[in-house]
Amino acid sequence: MSETTVPVPHGLPMERNAGPFDPPREITALREARPVSPLVFPDGHEGWLVTGYEALRQLMADTRFSSRQDIGVLHIPYETPGMPSPTEPSPQIPGVFIAMDPPDHTRLRRKLTGAFTAKRMKQLEEGVTEIVERQLDAMAQLTPPVDLVKEFALPVPSLVICELLGVPYADRDTFQVNSAKFMEKEVELEEKMAAYGALTTYLAQLVISKRAEPAEDILSDLAGHEDLTIEELTGMAFLLLLAGFETTANMLGLGTFALLEHPEQMAELRANPDLFAGAAEELMRYLSVADIFFRYATEDIELGGETITKGSTVVVSLLAANRDPKRFDDPDALDIRRNARGELGFGHGVHQCLGSQLARMEMRTGFEALLRRFPTLELAVPADEVKVRSDMNIYGVHALPVTW
Repeated sequence: MSETTVPVPHGLPMERNAGPFDPPREITALREARPVSPLVFPDGHEGWLVTGYEALRQLMADTRFSSRQDIGVLHIPYETPGMPSPTEPSPQIPGVFIAMDPPDHTRLRRKLTGAFTAKRMKQLEEGVTEIVERQLDAMAQLTPPVDLVKEFALPVPSLVICELLGVPYADRDTFQVNSAKFMEKEVELEEKMAAYGALTTYLAQLVISKRAEPAEDILSDLAGHEDLTIEELTGMAFLLLLAGFETTANMLGLGTFALLEHPEQMAELRANPDLFAGAAEELMRYLSVADIFFRYATEDIELGGETITKGSTVVVSLLAANRDPKRFDDPDALDIRRNARGELGFGHGVHQCLGSQLARMEMRTGFEALLRRFPTLELAVPADEVKVRSDMNIYGVHALPVTW
């Protein structure tokens, strides 16, 4: 296919027109034709879209592609009704190290590496298993159909992250509502900022209390670092809370939907529980719920045979890269026996997801218990009636009506 057959996109194609689990058709066509492609943004900025596996991996390992949002104007690749295009860079938010580069990023991230060790995850596993089983006990008492998102996919990671961070579980409704508002693409800026303000005010009070009276949790560990300011601690808590439950909740909901749509794979999992670890990795590759990320070129950089000029905003699609046939055979098939090592669902490079071990364990434990406890689980509505979250920054399903 020559690159002339696929026009330069104006705005990022967003509509999931190839099915609920696949990238938009236009993005797949673009990856085949030109894995590093020019992209015209709605505000007129001429930037780039990276969809090929090799190019994306290279980009994420190269810190000349900056994650900061305070260097140049942040160009958004899709229309955001009600939100004016920014005319100046966004100020850096203390503690939110996902939007920083080394050495600032390194200094803050290093404070957390001890929190997410394999050893701590092993200790946590018992607690996670208990949370999952308790949630399924409650679900089993209900009369189907029930919404699996409300009864299982949301509460499990919420309980886990509350326990891990030391957030009182009674406050979960507040942070769930506010984080959903914050993650919505088309919500008015004032509403978004109000949700962010409510979350950070709550978290600031929490870290102050942890500093005064530490407990056995990650926020207390962090608050013990005297060199971290309250603002930095609040930013880090915000990042952990959002990253820790939004992505896993969507993987549990969308992952269950994907398994229900592939009954032969689900039957194989039930028959071979040893396959759950590999299945969690394959679902991360196949679904890549945290899909779209931005980078800013701090100098002219060669990538995939193209020259990315300094000052360009580069958009990457992890989902498109994870479906690249040059890296994975038959990439659009869900195959729980596949060796999906090297999949990019958790990112790559210095910003690779810190909590990936926790997320893997929650998925493994969650899917195993759900399929074991509900052997006749099925969708309660036709698949095309399941409402997907294409209006959110993290993809998933708004609700998943199931019966058994």
